[in-house]
Amino acid sequence: VPNLQGPRYVSPVPRGGFVVSEECGDVKVFMSSRKLLCSLTSKYGHQFGNPAGVCVDTDGSILVADEQRRTVHLFPEHGAPICLVSTRLQRPAGMACSSSGHLFVADTVENCVKVFKYCVRPS
Repeated sequence: VPNLQGPRYVSPVPRGGFVVSEECGDVKVFMSSRKLLCSLTSKYGHQFGNPAGVCVDTDGSILVADEQRRTVHLFPEHGAPICLVSTRLQRPAGMACSSSGHLFVADTVENCVKVFKYCVRPS
């Protein structure tokens, strides 16, 4: 995939395609054909400080760690972005989310992985 502005982190999308965070302050979503589907900045009007880790949950929502703002936002397929984490992060980097609604965030300043519960699934 050419013409990215400082690609940093990448994550597959469950239904095909992938998400890439860029150093320039945007996150781009690509289809499995590698064609650009959208930019999160354009789609949601959200301004990132320095997007880092990205992951996609089982609902297709994109989660993005913002290293500069020390936050994690969830971008649902439909609706407005939701700030999931706004405290307790020094420098969020890589992320992963589980099918049970847990979010794992590597904090490079504190040399640890922090775990958050962000979604409760019915049993």
